[in-house]
Amino acid sequence: MEVQARSAEDRDQLRQFIRIERDAKQRDRYRAVALALDGQLTEEIVVKLERSRAFIQRWVYAYRDGGLKAIKIRKPPGKKPLLPRDQWDELRERLEAGPTDDDAVCAFRGRDIQHILQYEFGVKYSLNGVYELLHRLGYSWLAPRPRHRHADGKAQEAFKVNTPFL
Repeated sequence: MEVQARSAEDRDQLRQFIRIERDAKQRDRYRAVALALDGQLTEEIVVKLERSRAFIQRWVYAYRDGGLKAIKIRKPPGKKPLLPRDQWDELRERLEAGPTDDDAVCAFRGRDIQHILQYEFGVKYSLNGVYELLHRLGYSWLAPRPRHRHADGKAQEAFKVNTPFL
């Protein structure tokens, strides 16, 4: 397999990548290119790496055509979030403000936030999706026990003191 190094430092960089790479498949990609640059034949590389001929050729040719960046793992982009990132701050403000009279609750639960997302922001999330979104926004699952807005703290303390022991 006749492949020329695209730059003088590519061999050294490949050797460094091979040493530090933890993913075996990615490390074999680097090793295939390094062995090809050393002048080894495809069949020899197949035997050494115990990979298919197509695997070896795919990554050596990718290096030949695109350099080192062509053989690196690229993270797939993933699905776009239903609620655009520019609305995250607006949702945070809505949650920090707390429940309104229209919400008819004293503290938000997942279902309540799901309702807010659907009717105020126009996006429909599953309950699990709501919890994942909250996690991305920096909220935790644990929260102090909610207190009703009309609760009278003095009356509660008086009840604790004046209640007879059973």
